[in-house]
Amino acid sequence: WHGGGWGPIPHRSTLMSSTIKPGRYRHFKGGEYEVLGIARHSETLEEFVVYRAVSGEHGLWIRPAAMFLEEVERDGKKMPRFSAMMHPERR
Repeated sequence: WHGGGWGPIPHRSTLMSSTIKPGRYRHFKGGEYEVLGIARHSETLEEFVVYRAVSGEHGLWIRPAAMFLEEVERDGKKMPRFSAMMHPERR
């Protein structure tokens, strides 16, 4: 909340905020999530991804941006924790 309305909070762009864009992402375990934006911790200025589950209870979540972008290992294979999903109209 700033300037009388909701919206992105102006701040210097960083690698995290320029890499993670709003849109739909798939978690490596299969769930789909809608990234709403990037937020900053008020004390440390660490960037967090704000996202909502597309199904189920549509819970609102945050995760450190560095963790959102990291690779995980599953069944001996490395893969991104979250992968951007292409929308049909953007193909």
